[in-house]
Amino acid sequence: MSLTARLADLGITLPDAPAPAANYVPFVVTGNTVYVSGQISNGPDGLITGRLGDNMDVNAGAAAARTCALSLLAQVRAACDGDLDRLKRVVKLTGFVNSTADFTDQPKVINGASDFMVEALGDVGRHARSAVSAASLPLGVAVEIEGVFEIE
Repeated sequence: MSLTARLADLGITLPDAPAPAANYVPFVVTGNTVYVSGQISNGPDGLITGRLGDNMDVNAGAAAARTCALSLLAQVRAACDGDLDRLKRVVKLTGFVNSTADFTDQPKVINGASDFMVEALGDVGRHARSAVSAASLPLGVAVEIEGVFEIE
């Protein structure tokens, strides 16, 4: 089954690829590798802001990370000229969590993106990963995730 069909079967609709907010490109393709710039937590109602360990819990943080994963795949689709079926593998995700100094569940937050990738893409979605704390993130968002992808 194609990745596009799999997403449709799961009822998942990718958003349009977000435009960059400053002087950078949303992705770079070199050879068979796509490097996607950090995607911030953004849902249908706008930016998902908050600070883990302060005014946001792990479940809400994981939901925010899932929105980053949707945007990452939207960028990959754009990098593949609209053909997400060219995606061969999610190679690595690096997740940044807006959190207090004593918050230590960053991996549980970034699981929202990792679990989504595997749910949506199967084995293609299995990846290496880092999950780190940040004292703050752009626009006060809860999560930002960048990714590396292999395409054909």
